[in-house]
Amino acid sequence: TGPMSSECLGNFLCITLSTEYFEDKYFSFSVVDQAGIAWELDEAMASQCGYTVTYSNWSNIEFRASALSCHSRLEKDVFTVTIQIKASHTPDMKNAATHLKSASCHYGPWSPRELVCESNYMEVSVRKEVPQTVKDFIQDEPEDWTLAFPEAKAAEASMWQIVFHEPEEKKAVLVSDAWSAGYGLNTTDTRVLLRIPYTAAQVQLVEAQGITFSAVRSSTFYKQQRMILVVDTAVACPLDGVDYANKTIIWTVPKYIQLLSAGATIFKDVLIEAGVDLHKLSADEMASKKYVLSNDLNAITMKIPVGAEGGYYKTSVSSGQHGAKYTINLFLEHQWEDDKWGLTKHTIIKEIETPFEQVEFAITNNSNLSARLMNVTVGTFLPDVELVNFTIEGETLAVPEAVQHGYLTYEIRHANGSKAYRIQIPFDAPSIKIEYMRADMRAYTLNVTLTFITHPTSEIFTVPVITVATVKDAVLPSARGFCDGRSLHLLITHGNVDQNWLPFISDWHLTPEAAQKYNYSLRDNGTHLAISVPFLSSHVNYEDFHTSGVKASLHLTLKDGITLANRKDFSISCRFSPSELIQCLPNGTVVITAVKLVRLADLDTSLLVLRDRQCKPSLVTEKTATFRFNVNTCGTSRRFNSTAMTYENDVLYFRPGNDTPVYQLKFVCWYAVKQTVDVQYQSKKNSPPSIKPGFGSLTLSLKIFKDKSYSEPYLESEYPVVKYLREALYFEVELLQPTDARLELNLDDCWATNSQSQDSLPQWPILINGCENSEDSYRTVFHEVNYSLRVKFPQHVKRFEVRMFTFVQGTTMLQE
Repeated sequence: TGPMSSECLGNFLCITLSTEYFEDKYFSFSVVDQAGIAWELDEAMASQCGYTVTYSNWSNIEFRASALSCHSRLEKDVFTVTIQIKASHTPDMKNAATHLKSASCHYGPWSPRELVCESNYMEVSVRKEVPQTVKDFIQDEPEDWTLAFPEAKAAEASMWQIVFHEPEEKKAVLVSDAWSAGYGLNTTDTRVLLRIPYTAAQVQLVEAQGITFSAVRSSTFYKQQRMILVVDTAVACPLDGVDYANKTIIWTVPKYIQLLSAGATIFKDVLIEAGVDLHKLSADEMASKKYVLSNDLNAITMKIPVGAEGGYYKTSVSSGQHGAKYTINLFLEHQWEDDKWGLTKHTIIKEIETPFEQVEFAITNNSNLSARLMNVTVGTFLPDVELVNFTIEGETLAVPEAVQHGYLTYEIRHANGSKAYRIQIPFDAPSIKIEYMRADMRAYTLNVTLTFITHPTSEIFTVPVITVATVKDAVLPSARGFCDGRSLHLLITHGNVDQNWLPFISDWHLTPEAAQKYNYSLRDNGTHLAISVPFLSSHVNYEDFHTSGVKASLHLTLKDGITLANRKDFSISCRFSPSELIQCLPNGTVVITAVKLVRLADLDTSLLVLRDRQCKPSLVTEKTATFRFNVNTCGTSRRFNSTAMTYENDVLYFRPGNDTPVYQLKFVCWYAVKQTVDVQYQSKKNSPPSIKPGFGSLTLSLKIFKDKSYSEPYLESEYPVVKYLREALYFEVELLQPTDARLELNLDDCWATNSQSQDSLPQWPILINGCENSEDSYRTVFHEVNYSLRVKFPQHVKRFEVRMFTFVQGTTMLQE
């Protein structure tokens, strides 16, 4: 049959276009006249000339032509219609393929009057004949006809006229003007035809038995053998009459409409037939489809179950929601006789569409875990739905573009014509969100919005697809720990789930800046995270101590970077030598550091004392207290033997009102009484001692601290430091490298400028040859530097205090 097939149905020719051939193509219809001229079809021409183009049964395209259409070629009882279709893959119709289809159908026999109600026009054709005078003939409105004669008499020879009977007036229109207004007129040797679009100006809405009709009441005049003949060309077509109850369509059509029965007094049903798509159905065929056709005294009723064979569902969209409507193209043919027209045949073609009903569809996750492939099926849809777009992370992509992003799309067609779409994408695609769940489980989430379009109505609806696949492929970070003589070390090997996890010690976020502030080490090379914390640190926990050493532990937690939920805990415990807590200096000075034990959470380190409770710590932190004293003080006891002298003391903690210590740290310093050293020497004449200049690389730092405790320096982010006049600035200069204890740092000159250049003018000396400037109103103050946890070599550090000042010239301030 090729791309088109034809069928004769009563006085209609139907040509159906092949869905497979014309799918995804742009096309245009033209009708070819007897001279071979192709007239491109549009809506106005179709309703004027007796053509209808419909989409049915999921995009099937059907062309219908009336037997008396404008371009029909009539020969005896056969009419022939030729159409031309151009089809192209582009909307500009370039490189369009042209297809011609010519088909012929038998028509007739004609009834004296035939009325057709098509979806886009109304049509009435009547037999040409001179009416016989009927005795006692009474018209409903006899003045209508007599008043029309003057207009007909005034018409030019052989020119038709139409008189429209409107409620307020009678309006005569020449055939040429009626044609220009969109009316279709035709005449054969035996018939006169008038075709009226539903949108015509003279269309009236009338009611019959509560059902609205579109109606036109008109008289058509023509001249024949010196006679003026007039025919009644009234027509009426039902616009509604459709109800829905209990999943059933109920279509009611009144049998007799006053407008069509003017002047008749006797009526008789001759034939009532009905069917689908212009195919008449027998009583048995209707029963098999569960159709019910009933003929009452005043009306004909058809009942069709929703979803019955003969109709079809089509996709519909309402407020963005996907749904469906059941559609069936019914027709009814009613023939009756009356005492005016004889036989009238009234054919009504009615496309009925049920109200919108939302339809749910399934989203099925069939992900292939072993192949690491998301596999989602969306559907089922009717055949008139097409997937057109993906929206991924806010970006809209057409289906071919989505394929380039890893989204493979497959259309699955089922035997009943329905379809579904399968979407596949690898777990590792950039748009797949990966989230750690628990233990060894990770969740892969696909979050995409699909956009669908319906054909031929071009309605749009979207389907959000969010599916999750859980896979046992989580690799958690692992760690190993070790201690050296002075620090605790954790080396964490990253897994595949901790890219956004953050290291915390207790509730303290360990950032690079925080680590630098506390002299910790924090390094991350992408595969490993290395953390080093000194033994004597505020974030180390001390569990117990005895002669074998001090047990210290470091607890690290990795937390989720968004929710801060705990994800993984690591800890390391080591026992450090007691020598880390005590220094017994040769000059009899003892430096002892006491640590706060975990079991004594309420211990206040500032209240730790020695045996002599007047001896208090010289340096206190949250977890440590450092005492510096001479062995001959603070209640220190001593013992002697032949080889050594031993000094003992205790660090104690008493709760208020209790003389029994809850904390006791006993420490001992041991000094040799006798010590023999063999030394080889020889006499040599030496020159007087002298200091020789040396050359080498020194690393120095200059910092400003916030107060005279020199415990907290200003961070780089806090510069420039803002101070008022005469406020103190606390400077510290430290020799960082080398760390030779024999070296001592001495300051020579120090000066201030009013710019960042050290050589700019003016300048003001703060230190001159290591001494304060005697000309200063507020002289520089030097501060003593003692040993502490931070200062291992006091001789490498110099501290001094300077009062804030400004440069002036005369009485004018040069710079703040």
